[in-house]
Amino acid sequence: MLALKLGMSIGGSNRPMGGWTPASEGTDLVAWYKNKEGITLNGSDVSAWADSSSNSHDMVQATASEQPAYNASTGALTFDKTAVQSLQTTSQISISGDFTVGVRLDPSAVNVIILGDNTTTNEFFKISNSTTLRFKTDGSQVDITVNDGDLTDDNYLVVTRASNVVSLYVNGTLQTDTETLSGTVDIDAIGVRLNNANPYDGIIKEVQIYDSTSAELTANINTYLSTL
Repeated sequence: MLALKLGMSIGGSNRPMGGWTPASEGTDLVAWYKNKEGITLNGSDVSAWADSSSNSHDMVQATASEQPAYNASTGALTFDKTAVQSLQTTSQISISGDFTVGVRLDPSAVNVIILGDNTTTNEFFKISNSTTLRFKTDGSQVDITVNDGDLTDDNYLVVTRASNVVSLYVNGTLQTDTETLSGTVDIDAIGVRLNNANPYDGIIKEVQIYDSTSAELTANINTYLSTL
C-alpha cells in the first residue's frame, strides 16, 4: 500500500457559498480532486491530494522525488515528466457505462497521460499531440481530433461518454469529432499509466470524475472549471 508522508494538510473552502458544485451531483460523483483543497505537503511538494467526494479515492505519492510541486496561490500542481511525477490511489476507480471527466490543466509537453491506471494495462486519457486526445480502455482506443484550440494551452477539458459515444469539450466548446468506444474505464493514477509510462508534464489544477453524463452536468462543469 502506498504510504502517506507526514506533512502539512491544506483544507478549507476556496469557493463562495451557494450555486452548483460537483458535490451537487450526489452519488454520481465518483472522485473530485478539488482545487486548493485536500492537499498534504511534504515541504513544497504534494504527497497527497484527498478525494473531496465521499468515496475516498485519495491520490498519494510516498516517493519524494516523484511528488509534484504545489503553488498555494493558484492551487496548481506542477508535474515534471523527467522525474516521472504522479499521484496514485489504492482505491480503484472503474466505470463501465456513461461517464464525465473534467480537468483544468496546462500541459508543457505532448504524449503525456492526464489520467490512467498504473496497475492495469491499456487504460488512460492521453494528450497525444496538440490536436489529439487519445482515450484507451480494455485494449481499444479512439483518437479525438480537436477543431477548436490547442491541447497544450491552459485549458479546461470535459470528456463524456453517453451510450458509448465519446465527446470532447475544450473550454466549453464541443468538438466536431466524436468516437465510439465501450469498455470499463479504470483509473488509479494522475499523471501516468502502466508502468509509470508517458508521465504528465505541466500543471493540473482540478480533476472531476462522474459515472453519468447529461447536457446540464457538462454545462455546470464547464462553468465551474472556467473560474479556476
